[in-house]
Amino acid sequence: MPRTARPRGRTALAILSCCLLLGCGSGGTPQGDEPAPPAGAPTGTGYGVVTWASSADRIGAAADGRGYRLVVHTSVGGTGLRVRLSNAFGDQPVTFDNVHAGLQREGAALVPGSNRRLTFGGARSVTVPAGGIVYSDPLPGHVPAASKLVVSLYVPRAGGALTGHWMAMQTSYTTDGDHTAEESGANWAQRTGSWFYLDAVTVRPGTATGAVAALGDSITDGWQSTTDLDRRWPDHLARRLRTSPTTAVEGVANAGIAGNKVLTDGPGQSALNRLSRDALSLPGLRTVFLFQGVNDIKAEPGATADELIAGYRTLADRVHAAGKCVVAATIAPYKGWREWDPAGEAVRRKVNAFIRTSGEFDAVTDFDRILRSPYDHERILPAFDGGDHLHPNDKGMQAMADGVDLESLDCGSR
Repeated sequence: MPRTARPRGRTALAILSCCLLLGCGSGGTPQGDEPAPPAGAPTGTGYGVVTWASSADRIGAAADGRGYRLVVHTSVGGTGLRVRLSNAFGDQPVTFDNVHAGLQREGAALVPGSNRRLTFGGARSVTVPAGGIVYSDPLPGHVPAASKLVVSLYVPRAGGALTGHWMAMQTSYTTDGDHTAEESGANWAQRTGSWFYLDAVTVRPGTATGAVAALGDSITDGWQSTTDLDRRWPDHLARRLRTSPTTAVEGVANAGIAGNKVLTDGPGQSALNRLSRDALSLPGLRTVFLFQGVNDIKAEPGATADELIAGYRTLADRVHAAGKCVVAATIAPYKGWREWDPAGEAVRRKVNAFIRTSGEFDAVTDFDRILRSPYDHERILPAFDGGDHLHPNDKGMQAMADGVDLESLDCGSR
């Protein structure tokens, strides 16, 4: 049966403003009386389904007395919003005070009446130890799909390394002091292209709904897509899933990190080292979508095909051991990028042959064939090229998402 249409645009803004303010939800019942999970707790039915996520990394030095107004884009809608705050790369405790969630009106300004305080075990403040994470209590009310959600954090005490996500492709805002309760953007004049501490948002959808996590590198992270317009390929995928009558997967988590590799740490921990935190730990996860390897190939020295294949096998085994499905994508062409050479191209072709034919994965999406030029299979089609011959532009990102078999993401339900 076709799904009920989701509210969009100005209608969605009005609904979220009302619901976050008044606590309307499924049947009008507030969801805030559910016991709060302990810090770093695993997934469970009370955590719902991830509607947004980013992958954590060490991105600088933490500072006391800073406020962060972080703009994120939800995928699936639902009630009982929770945020997950991460100190995964911190070497000292960090205290969060006066955490709020609202809806973006314009810039740092919020829709009037939408900004609501989040609590942690009933308290407005929480201290997260080094290496830890914490979920907020569920917030009463309904959050529509495809919303520009704004999470405002005040950090009175922090030190050492700062945990966050460097390349957000989204403008957020910072300030000195605590202005989290303010819906005006007047005191949020400092812009940033990164997210800080926030690494996941979950909701409880009204129907049995799952999520997919895209484990990738800068292409998945959205480099060369248009900033602030949510045109990364996982964003386009979320839009397709939202209107599809053939799959119960609607949640999309972007677990891309620019420069990331399968085998070795560098920008971010390797896919092997971050799989559990950045994908398998996410509530409602049904499928991991694996799309990376080009950074391993073009490194100096580059990985061999056998090394990469062994890494893919390990990732697939770990996903399956967790009871989830894994969809793998072939490595896209990158001839013209400064680190391309014939030896690396030979590795890419051998790895892609393995991905297509090995049977190690529950499904395969052939991004190589989708993106490559018909006149030179080693290059991206010029119409899809973001300009550096490695990263697709908005049109290329759309083509990637359009090439995903949506039913393959629902394999865990069969």
